[in-house]
Amino acid sequence: MHTNILVVYRHRYTFPMRHNIKGHLYSFANHSKHRIFYLNTAFRVPRYIFRINFDLVIFHTTFLSKLKWSRLPYSKLIHKVSDLKHIDAIKVILSQDEFIRTDVICQFINDFEINVVFSVAEQSEWGKIYPTVDRSKVRFVAVLTGYLEDDTVGKIQNFSKRIQERSIDIGYRAYEAPYWLGRHGYLKRKIAEVFTKHVLRKNLKVDISVEEKDVFLGLDWYRFLLNCKYVIGAEGGSSILDSDGSIRDRVENYLVQNPKACFEETEEACFNGLDGNLKLSAIGPRHLEACVTRTCQVLVEGSYNGILKPTIHYIPVKSDFSNIEEVLKTIEDDSKREEIVEQAYKDIVESRKFTYKHFVHDVLTKSLEGEGTQSKSFFNIFSYHYNRFRECLIWKIILIESYCVRLAVQVLPASWIQLLRLLTYRIRGEM
Repeated sequence: MHTNILVVYRHRYTFPMRHNIKGHLYSFANHSKHRIFYLNTAFRVPRYIFRINFDLVIFHTTFLSKLKWSRLPYSKLIHKVSDLKHIDAIKVILSQDEFIRTDVICQFINDFEINVVFSVAEQSEWGKIYPTVDRSKVRFVAVLTGYLEDDTVGKIQNFSKRIQERSIDIGYRAYEAPYWLGRHGYLKRKIAEVFTKHVLRKNLKVDISVEEKDVFLGLDWYRFLLNCKYVIGAEGGSSILDSDGSIRDRVENYLVQNPKACFEETEEACFNGLDGNLKLSAIGPRHLEACVTRTCQVLVEGSYNGILKPTIHYIPVKSDFSNIEEVLKTIEDDSKREEIVEQAYKDIVESRKFTYKHFVHDVLTKSLEGEGTQSKSFFNIFSYHYNRFRECLIWKIILIESYCVRLAVQVLPASWIQLLRLLTYRIRGEM
């Protein structure tokens, strides 16, 4: 049965797209026999889209991110795509980052009459995150933030054959998590600080950074993992629900006035007593990818969706880092690494339980529930091939734009760059 499925996303000015995000986005085209149409709302919405009989519309997390991270009102954010609500099809969202501007997402769910929400949050938190959504009418299904792609696993295996010896003892890359994510989010920054401080007295080679300039794009992240014996980390998520974005605004404004303020000072001034109002923690794609590269993970203790188990799949670090010296002794000894990485590879990779093929099957099965058409009209078939051509052309434009942005950063004065960023923000603020 050839079902027509529309995947709505948004991406512009950055090339290449992060490998795990790209894998998530195009998993439907890679692992489905249905006709998968893609619509990048950063460009205009073509009229032919509304002439196609879609069975399912999937609003991807990259589309929803622009609703969550923007400071513009909901009406301005969706006015260019508001006609999509009139498509007569089952509509679902792939929701992530369910800790910021969730009131806007609730409004979108109700406005666009979303049928299914695929959430990475625990079931116990759905009522907090989506208080205005009628869960007797909208189904919620738990999913992971990312999965393993067979093609990526194959590339990693080919890379591993070229690496004779891992030259880095402890590696880490993360963004400098803002304070308004709460203590849970702050762990991403804290773990880098603690390990950097304690390894100074050890005979270990480390490569730990939370600087934006050190981020790995594309396949370079896998090469980095393959060069590391151990990688540190924590669950993704947040311990603060900032439903309207006001906590974020208070923190950012406070730090402008007090740039050297520590986490505790900022907490007291901006969100005193609010940390812990949300329990949002989840295993991320990086945890699965470390299993593929056979890099031993040293992780802050957590649930990891019940997938990774302490001492079996990773070396646990207490959340207060009270056992840091014991953990470093284990790393220096290096006798447990082989056993842990092989068990992780067997349970996570070889089991094939956490692949995009399974993810796509689950999303389509739980969304369509056997519904679909076998439309073979000339227009649908022509539109499908035209859509593929248009998608390729859009990515060529994104490539050129990205090159121009990087060139501008190198040659233009800082004041001009700041002005361009403000203009770009205003342009990108609308969907």
